[in-house]
Amino acid sequence: GLDADVITMNQANDIDILAERGKLIPADWAKRLPNNSSPTTSVSVILVRKGNPKAIRDWSDLGRTGVSVIIPNPKTSGNGRYTYLAAWGAGIKNGVSPEAARALVQRIFANVPVLDGGGRAATTTFAQRYLGDALVTFESEVPLIEREFGGGYEVVYPSRTILAENPVSVVDKVIDKKGTRKLAEAYLQYLASPEGQEIAARHFYRPRNATVAAKYAEQFPPVNLLTIDGDFGGWPRAQQTHFADGGIFDQIYVGQ
Repeated sequence: GLDADVITMNQANDIDILAERGKLIPADWAKRLPNNSSPTTSVSVILVRKGNPKAIRDWSDLGRTGVSVIIPNPKTSGNGRYTYLAAWGAGIKNGVSPEAARALVQRIFANVPVLDGGGRAATTTFAQRYLGDALVTFESEVPLIEREFGGGYEVVYPSRTILAENPVSVVDKVIDKKGTRKLAEAYLQYLASPEGQEIAARHFYRPRNATVAAKYAEQFPPVNLLTIDGDFGGWPRAQQTHFADGGIFDQIYVGQ
């Protein structure tokens, strides 16, 4: 309900809500800027304790007996949804059946001792409460976690992970009421400029600009990527299939 000029999220369906429920933006908002209106991205990674005592290397390891993993609730957290879909999609890409992919995700979430509501709470559970052998989080969060809570961690890049886009949009109904459209649109365009991309890279987000990305190549290792559009048919389909009430996540989590 706040009069925000712009909105930034880590998944498109959280911005779609503004079009669907409040008619605050047009339904085709993602087409207004390049790259689905996502000037930066990140990827899901696995943060483990120093020395990686449980030898966690890939998503399948998170489903092993004796491994405790911290993941926020996919029903309420974009981080959690990306994690779930990364594990599911990586299994499919590795040649397992949909039934086996579902079973893997079920084993992983059976190993989650605390299903926190969001990424920040999950980080606190892992780093401050010292629960779990691994935390699944965005690559962009890792340096911030290390800075706030000190060292003692290692980053594991799974054999295949998922692209987390960070979409942005002006909030048309608000900026037209306030008369701030020119300024708000200029800000979003700046995010895709070389200078804006440089700032994003310095703050650990993967830039879209190829020149800036090449400059920070050591900071962002190459990864085999799944995408929401290419592997799951887009966010509306993924949301309905996996995370809506009565969807697959609800089915596998019942009784855990």
